[in-house]
Amino acid sequence: MTERIAVYPGSFDPVTFGHLDILDRAAAIFDRVVIGVLENPGKTPLFTAAERVEMIRACLESRERIEVTTFDGLTVDFAAATGAIAIVRGLRVISDFESEFQMALMNRRLNPAVNTVFLMTSFSNVFISSSLIKEVCHLGGNVNEMAPPVSVEAMRRRFAEQREREARST
Repeated sequence: MTERIAVYPGSFDPVTFGHLDILDRAAAIFDRVVIGVLENPGKTPLFTAAERVEMIRACLESRERIEVTTFDGLTVDFAAATGAIAIVRGLRVISDFESEFQMALMNRRLNPAVNTVFLMTSFSNVFISSSLIKEVCHLGGNVNEMAPPVSVEAMRRRFAEQREREARST
């Protein structure tokens, strides 16, 4: 029997408990999960791809059969290059479904051999998004229950560095 590999692509800027929830669900279904941290030159993330990979790796201590790497370009090409049979996507709310469904149909058209698997996050994570967590953290709010300590600490450091740079430039 061949190994069932799935890719879990995303920006993971930063990794949240919602991401880890979807990852755990995918790991229960597939033999191996490859997390693909997207390097998108069209976006300006808070953390570099290398920093995001390291944050995710720090969260994987007890998790097995999971790899983390970066990729750019089409997700279906990344999936094919890793030998994946599926792309894992997390859904939180109904509004996620429309755009995810559209992407899944395009991916199927580009490579019919790779399926998209949608996994619902746990109810406790339904409101969590990286962008919302970054905003709350930037404004001094407590995000400890939304993201792993490595992400929270990295955000606090990065926002403190930004405030220092802004203070020096004024």
